[in-house]
Amino acid sequence: MSQAALTTERRNPAFYALVVALIVMALGPIVMMISTSLKLNVDVMGETSSLLFMPTVANYETVLCDVLWYTPERVEYCDPTFGRALGNSLIIALASTAITLIIGTMAAYALVRFRFMGRGTVSMTSLMMRMVPPAVLLVPVFGIWTFDFCVGESCAAGTYWGIVLVYVAMNLPFVIWILQSFIVQVPIQLEEAARVDGANPFQVFFLVVLPLIKPGLAAAAIFTFRIAWNEFLLANALLDRNTRTVPVTIVNSLTEYDIDWGVIMATGSLLAIPPIIFTFVASKQIITGMTAGAVKG
Repeated sequence: MSQAALTTERRNPAFYALVVALIVMALGPIVMMISTSLKLNVDVMGETSSLLFMPTVANYETVLCDVLWYTPERVEYCDPTFGRALGNSLIIALASTAITLIIGTMAAYALVRFRFMGRGTVSMTSLMMRMVPPAVLLVPVFGIWTFDFCVGESCAAGTYWGIVLVYVAMNLPFVIWILQSFIVQVPIQLEEAARVDGANPFQVFFLVVLPLIKPGLAAAAIFTFRIAWNEFLLANALLDRNTRTVPVTIVNSLTEYDIDWGVIMATGSLLAIPPIIFTFVASKQIITGMTAGAVKG
């Protein structure tokens, strides 16, 4: 009998109990959120609330009333807050991700390939900046964005470009750090061969280096998008009513007198969909990059 079979037979049942407990802890909140989103508020707050209930999509109709192709009968007043917040979140997350990847890739390439004084210091300083908690930066950033950082009569606070700049500055150090490890693995001989064939520096960067670091770009994109999508503290302080993101909208819907848990959980369920889709799409690039050089034996 092989060693692997003996290990499987001798494995303690407590191991499987631990695995089941971890699965319940991971999936329990998600199941509860989805099940609550399918309940009416009276069922959520009722004493007999349980897993046995009559599911309804009324909460989702309330949240998506302004984007549905039909008029929900159970919705007395259509609040366009979520639809606007969802659009704001998509604009801010996608813009900050794209800008961070563009700047971060070029900066990481320069730190790896170019020799200049203080290169190591710049690399380490960029990583240390990422260790600063966003809460520490809240007060100074709010002051600068509200009173000092203005273009004409428009200040950065309450605008898309203001919060996008904050997210770019917050995520850029980590993106530079993670992409450096991928660019180092690109053989310098490939770039030298491209230059011999007449490629200019931009062609070498975009046609040789970038295709080889797709897994790193995908990993950095997932990290940046999820941070920008879920961030609450800075968004709550810097954005106004017209530019609020979904996390801020959810928290602002909690009031002292009325908490509609069904609608809140429906909003949370919808909030989780775009990051999941983005992660699946970007993960394909990671898998493609990892298997690009694989051959059959």
